[in-house]
Amino acid sequence: MTALVETTSDVATLKKTARLAGLSYLGLAISGVLGFLVVRSQLYVADDAAETAANLVDKEGLARLGIVLELAIVWTQALAALYFYKLFRGVDSFAAGSLAAFGLMNSAVLLTSVAFTATALDAALDGGAETAQLLYDLSESAWGVGAIFFGLWLLPMGWLVRRSNYMPAMLGWLLLVSGVGYILSAHIAFLLPDATTLADVLTFPATVGEFWMIGYLLWKGVGGPAAERR
Repeated sequence: MTALVETTSDVATLKKTARLAGLSYLGLAISGVLGFLVVRSQLYVADDAAETAANLVDKEGLARLGIVLELAIVWTQALAALYFYKLFRGVDSFAAGSLAAFGLMNSAVLLTSVAFTATALDAALDGGAETAQLLYDLSESAWGVGAIFFGLWLLPMGWLVRRSNYMPAMLGWLLLVSGVGYILSAHIAFLLPDATTLADVLTFPATVGEFWMIGYLLWKGVGGPAAERR
């Protein structure tokens, strides 16, 4: 009876950790879509310092919201990295530690982007259009190089999904492919800057894999024979 209670307790703890990881990952996805894809696209205009500065001044409230959303990206990424480590450390401590390290490194890189965009707003409000543009360019570059760590974080995640048997094996394979795609896209963005379509195609599997992962963590937590044996 005691062994059964301990096993049930272990599974319950594992599922709670999985759902906390899922919530953190969902927060990362929502803040990323809103902050980077929605808000930033209304402020930053590549190669046009005057328009970028005008947008920042005219839409100061939106710019400040964008900064807050980027901060949310940073801390939700960090939390997700820690909860994924807790979820998978019993499967393979090295791979789980690698997942956490790459996630935290990506969080740190994106934190520099927040510093750039926050300073860009101050510069624009002070009339420094060229400085604001340069800072936004630096922020874009931070996101570009940060894609390396995001791709690297997906690789151990996919391997751990397959190794753990907590989740569908196909999800693990998709995350592995996504990680490779993200790493390649980061290199292509600098090597072939006009090949934007190819870069977007390489990152598409990650979109599917991430939302599948989030949905599975929130809906089921963990499952499969490995979870049932605990």
